[in-house]
Amino acid sequence: MNSLTSEVEKYIRNSPGMTHQVILSVIVIFVLWLIRFIAIRIINKRLPDTKIQYKWRKNLTYVSVFLGFLIVGRIWFEGLQSVATFLGLLSAGLAIALKDPVTDFAGWIFILWRKPFDVGDRIQVGDVKGDVIDMRLFKFTVLEIGNWIHADQSTGRVVHVPNHKVFSDELANYTSDFEFIWNELQVLITFESDWKKAKRLLQDIADKHLKDFVERAEQQVRQAKKSYLIHYRYLTPIVYTDVKDSGVNLTIRHLSDPRKRRTIAQELWEDILETINEQEDIELAYPTMRIYRDRQ
Repeated sequence: MNSLTSEVEKYIRNSPGMTHQVILSVIVIFVLWLIRFIAIRIINKRLPDTKIQYKWRKNLTYVSVFLGFLIVGRIWFEGLQSVATFLGLLSAGLAIALKDPVTDFAGWIFILWRKPFDVGDRIQVGDVKGDVIDMRLFKFTVLEIGNWIHADQSTGRVVHVPNHKVFSDELANYTSDFEFIWNELQVLITFESDWKKAKRLLQDIADKHLKDFVERAEQQVRQAKKSYLIHYRYLTPIVYTDVKDSGVNLTIRHLSDPRKRRTIAQELWEDILETINEQEDIELAYPTMRIYRDRQ
């Protein structure tokens, strides 16, 4: 231990320039960390919204790391008079040696610039669906939905997705600009049922439960038209008629909150079952098989 200490002291005495660089680097890193710490404390006190706090923490971290990288690099590479030259050489080396991380970094820049999604959005990238809970330099994180769980409810799994996936895979956003999706609920009744009466009853049930969604959707469509060519002629729920092997199929097509799809479907079904149970001329259908015997 004593010999190691003596060697370090000897090295420091023989390399005063490097010792100076190390001390300056430590001071720079500490000052940047202190500034970030104080700024976060102030933001947490003045901005109660946790989502805004999260964004500020992330942005301050990125700025601090970039400034630290720039200043410390300048300290250690004083021979390179131009910072641009230093960054250019470093970028070229990284691009060759670290292709995937560089692509992930480019994806991160694209996400910040174009904002295809943000923290809190529900998205699907390739086969992964979930709510975005974190965005970082090389990956973003989603709380998974769907998979073995029905109606797009959470599985509880946290999935980390590399940022370069935004370039290579299709990206769907459930909640950006227009925060509703279209959903369909199929009700199959027997051929002997009064399907016209059943259709009227289903329309009344849908109108009763989904009135609020229509009003909110109309406002959002007007806002979304400023950014996208979105055109919906009807936003109110509608019941379509179709015929299946086992009966008449009535499909309720309606707007739904992506995070409340299962709850809305449950409310509709409970009302439908109670209403049909009260009707003598309407019965739910199910797959059946009829056998005819030839008496000859």
